[in-house]
Amino acid sequence: MQETLFCLKVRVGHLLRYSMSDSNKTNFTNPSTFILLGIPGLEVAHIWISIPLCAMYAIAMLGNFTILFIVKREQSLHEPMYYFLCMLAVTDLLISTSTMPKMLSIFWFNSREISFTACLTQMYFVHSFSGMESGILVSLAFDRYVAICHPLRHSTILTNSIVAKIGLAVVLRSGILALPYPFLARWWPYCRTNLIPHCYCRFIAVVKLACADIHISSYYGLFNLVSVNGMDVFFIAISYTLILRAIFRLPTKDARLKTFGTCISHLCAILALYIPDFFSAFTQRFGHNVPLHFLVLIGNVYLLVPPVLHPIIYGVRTKQIWGRLLHLFTQKGT
Repeated sequence: MQETLFCLKVRVGHLLRYSMSDSNKTNFTNPSTFILLGIPGLEVAHIWISIPLCAMYAIAMLGNFTILFIVKREQSLHEPMYYFLCMLAVTDLLISTSTMPKMLSIFWFNSREISFTACLTQMYFVHSFSGMESGILVSLAFDRYVAICHPLRHSTILTNSIVAKIGLAVVLRSGILALPYPFLARWWPYCRTNLIPHCYCRFIAVVKLACADIHISSYYGLFNLVSVNGMDVFFIAISYTLILRAIFRLPTKDARLKTFGTCISHLCAILALYIPDFFSAFTQRFGHNVPLHFLVLIGNVYLLVPPVLHPIIYGVRTKQIWGRLLHLFTQKGT
């Protein structure tokens, strides 16, 4: 009798353990919500981390709106280069706004939930706007090439119609190439967890939660990185090779320095975008020994640094914008 009771207890215990493990392994084939963890391992410091991030967001908003305001107000700045700068400013505003409000709500109010649809939507816009930033920098490089290598034909080559078509092509390219991201993320089954160790719905952070072989998603991410940013860097390099060749042909050293000085701001903007972008993309995929909190911080920097630096770089280095800004403040002062 005692042996029978013992066997019965063992069987009941085994069934309970099985049912508990089975209940913990919920099938999130289409989870209703994801939980954004913020910066794993640094939860205690979330409030302190939010202070510089919020300051950067405020600077980005103020700086980019200032660029838009000055270019709209000053008729003399209605030229191709400044139209491209306005496109860059709008893109910077959109990419930072698509992530920062939710990020700050995690840090300040512990509001971690995000619906599955909202997560995929955020993912699409983040990757789409990132591609647009890169495309606009190529457009600015083309503008510099035409201005330096073909100065007499600049106004006939880069007409308002051509500028609008270039802007539309940049938007369409980025929008189409980013479209597979949410579909690939929705395709996989999520049977382990719906906890995303990140501050926003980054593609690679979401698909890593899938209970499937995600090599297709990883390969597409790399393909997109190479086909968009890689090709853009290639075209920028060609443009600046031709620009440098034209600069070195100028007769005097002063002329060479003055002409090259017009390109400095654009080169700084290129470095501000591509260095964090490539570093973040490759460490997310291949940095297996890199601490998770460092990867998440780099992912945040990659989105916030370019929108902060672009208006500062172009505002300080571009004499026309800086002059109009000083004139605006001196007028208000008097």
